[in-house]
This record gives sequence, structure tokens and C-alpha cells, in this order.
Amino acid sequence: MRLWHYKLIPYLPKSQLLDQWRELNIIFKKQDKHILINYVYEYHKLDLLVYSDLVIAEMLKRGYKLNTNNYYRYFGKFDIIYEADYKPFKYHHNSRYLEQCFYNLQEKYDRGQKDFSYEIYDDLLNFILKEV
Repeated sequence: MRLWHYKLIPYLPKSQLLDQWRELNIIFKKQDKHILINYVYEYHKLDLLVYSDLVIAEMLKRGYKLNTNNYYRYFGKFDIIYEADYKPFKYHHNSRYLEQCFYNLQEKYDRGQKDFSYEIYDDLLNFILKEV
């Protein structure tokens, strides 16, 4: 279980993006604790909302249909307005975490993950080179 650095969401291969949605739904339903996501519960729910909205936006952009029942049960049906540049989990999703996530994705590419094309990896690499 891993929540990727929020800046990497547009660069995730299909399987990792779908995993994000599954993992978010686990949090929405059961609020499970796991060593790789326990930090989520140290933040205000707004951080998880913003992160979830980024995942949802990327999935919709890619043409996926989503069942958002668990999302609305967890957050409620209310409109929260937040700044477009709000950075979720800002103390955890730092440059070190971005680098860790990149190397994790790089290993998936190097090992030949089927849905991780050269084009996706190249876009990711170009993004990372601008960031660090």
C-alpha cells in the first residue's frame, strides 16, 4: 500500500493509478492502518480530499468511470473550496519522497511492467529531471 507523491499522479502507469483508487477506497471504507500510509491520519482530512481529487481527475481524464460512493461517505456531500496549488501531505510529500517514488516506478519500468511504456517512462523522467 502506497500513496504516490501527488506530483506523480499524471505519470503513473494504468496499474499504479488503479491501485491508487483501490487504496483510497480502502481508506474511505475501513480507515486501515498500514506502515506506508499511517502518515495520512496525522494530517487534516483536507489533504486526503485534495489527493483523492487529483487521482479522480486523472482517472476521469483517462476515461475511467468511477464509483465515488465511498468517497462521498467518507468526506460527505459538501463543497470544500481549496486553493488549486494546495499541496497535500506537504511535510511527507517532500523532495525525498518524490525521489523514492520515482525510483520505485523506475524499477517497475526496468523490470518490464507491461503497462509501463517507454513513452510513459520518458515523460516521467523528463518531469523528474525538471523537478530535482
